[in-house]
Amino acid sequence: MSPVTVSRALAQLAAEGLVVTRPGAGAFRARPRTAAAPAGDTSWQEVALSADGAVDLVPRTVDASGVTVSLAAPPPGVLELSGGYLHPSLQPERAMAAALARAGRRPGAWGRPPMEGLPELREWFARGIGGGVGAAEVLIAAGGQSALATTLRALAPPGAPVLVESPTYPGMLALARAAGLRPVPVPVDPDGVRPGLLADAFRASGARVFVCQPLFQNPTGAVLAPERRGEVLRIAREAGAFVVEDDFVRRLVHADAGPLPGPLAADDPDGVVVHVGSLTKATSPSFRVSALAARGPVLERLRAIQVVDSFFVPRPLQEAALELVGSPAWPRHLRSVSAELKTRRDTLTAALRRRLPELALPHIPSGGYHLWLRLPDGTDDQSLTAAALRAGVAITPGRPYFSAEPPAAHVRLSFAAVAGTEEITEGVRRLRTACDEVL
Repeated sequence: MSPVTVSRALAQLAAEGLVVTRPGAGAFRARPRTAAAPAGDTSWQEVALSADGAVDLVPRTVDASGVTVSLAAPPPGVLELSGGYLHPSLQPERAMAAALARAGRRPGAWGRPPMEGLPELREWFARGIGGGVGAAEVLIAAGGQSALATTLRALAPPGAPVLVESPTYPGMLALARAAGLRPVPVPVDPDGVRPGLLADAFRASGARVFVCQPLFQNPTGAVLAPERRGEVLRIAREAGAFVVEDDFVRRLVHADAGPLPGPLAADDPDGVVVHVGSLTKATSPSFRVSALAARGPVLERLRAIQVVDSFFVPRPLQEAALELVGSPAWPRHLRSVSAELKTRRDTLTAALRRRLPELALPHIPSGGYHLWLRLPDGTDDQSLTAAALRAGVAITPGRPYFSAEPPAAHVRLSFAAVAGTEEITEGVRRLRTACDEVL
């Protein structure tokens, strides 16, 4: 066995309490465990977590099921058409390891960073937004989910409504509900959110926040049409509301895509948009570096909440991010992923049309990592998801993507988390077996 294998085995045994390690001496069998202490009675917590002496305006429970479905690893032998991150073979592991090693040797790399983030990293994110956004208007955050949580807390008090796209990312719905907010759906079509319905929703709800993904929306893959971009900003401005722009997959564009529209924040001199951008989707689920950009007094509130919650993003990770995006390996990685995602998308699309023509595919995106399929009328997405798992393929049911009753049953299929095109083809074959059982 290699030293690495031995080291990992000893670490596992130590974590299980079977051995103890003594630096300079070795590893030794641990003393026998004593009898387990009697189990306590935690039933009192049901009362403590539910009652606060007043009538609750919003539920206090947190439903994370829509998030865990895309984070949990499938059982052995099950193909993962449900994942939300790049397969390890697509991640820039060697470049990230080299960047982390170089970062650790930088002077002051293990010291306390500025609370807002390293100036050079803030400047890099600001350049990616454009529109005159400067480094002083950017905060470094620990991943897009953390940045969204900070933003929702900053912009809306508990009990307030928040407008969301319908369908939308389940993790955002979970964040809103965990913050005590009430998600109000606004339908999207292949051209993004519908401005007329957005204006209606602002008037009917009195909301002061709208959360959207204008580029390769999750789950539909829609891109906000050019003629709608200005309308969305105008409608929000007239409502005295903020637009939270979750720009989560800008760096996962496919090789056949044309020029991308810039972020909404680049066209917003009035501070309507709070922009969230991240490196995580294009690198690794553990490379949790993102940025918040905002103009005006809201920036100070965002900064204050983030400082109170987490102090700052660890400096070695920020230094590693700078090393990575400044290396020649970074553009090479983005080109490689762009080509591979197009190949995988085309493979999945062709396999679906050949084996599962009854599943409607209304939009084929030129970016992102998933397809959004409408099931035949009367189909239950949860039943199909369970049947697919029995057939050996994990897919994502559509119900968690809706904040209210869905107009139809859907499923989302990801093509980024599998090992390659052969697994995509096999996954669709297994899904055919599941459909034969359910449809």
